[in-house]
Amino acid sequence: MSETPAAATPTLAARAYDVVEEMIVTLKLPPGHVFSEAELSRRIGIGRTPLREALQRLAAEGLVVALPRRGMMVTEIKLQDIFALLETRRVLDRLVAERAARRAIPDQREALAACAGRLRDAAARDDLDAFMRADHAGDDLLAAAARNPFATQALAPLHAHSRRFWYQYRHEGDLRRSADLHAHLLDAVAAGDPDAAVAASDALIDYLDAFARTVTFGVAP
Repeated sequence: MSETPAAATPTLAARAYDVVEEMIVTLKLPPGHVFSEAELSRRIGIGRTPLREALQRLAAEGLVVALPRRGMMVTEIKLQDIFALLETRRVLDRLVAERAARRAIPDQREALAACAGRLRDAAARDDLDAFMRADHAGDDLLAAAARNPFATQALAPLHAHSRRFWYQYRHEGDLRRSADLHAHLLDAVAAGDPDAAVAASDALIDYLDAFARTVTFGVAP
């Protein structure tokens, strides 16, 4: 496959990131999987230059790691890290939810409400992949509406690790409850209610913490 022209690299790099991140989160590239740039480039149909940029971003986020002379490896899921991750998410998610509720413009509020509908619909159909895509889209919409790049840049890898953790242990979760909690957050932001958005954000993290405790300690939510 020929290298992609430099002018097209940023857009293709973003596309490569989205594709590979979804493959990692949904375990199509499972923890511990070792691969080469050339192999993955052929698999996703994107040139190695934008793919390399995407992999550098994924490495910075802790989803892949470079192995000297062997290629790249998808990182393992570490149960011991999930509670620190959620503790950090609680603070940053509250900030983003509150700011997004105040700052979203009408088009963003409409998109957030539509995304909430997609989350509920995916859960009703028991379509986990559609749910994961809608969840990711909702995170992106909140980030754009909040207009705080420092908070949203810090949150992006935390959300990716959370989605992967959920997917790995999905048999322990309740997809409809999770979808409702995510959707309530998006609805509160869409309605321009900062207090309700913060409360919904906290409720979602409470559920994710209980879910993590079920997985880790066998304690039911």
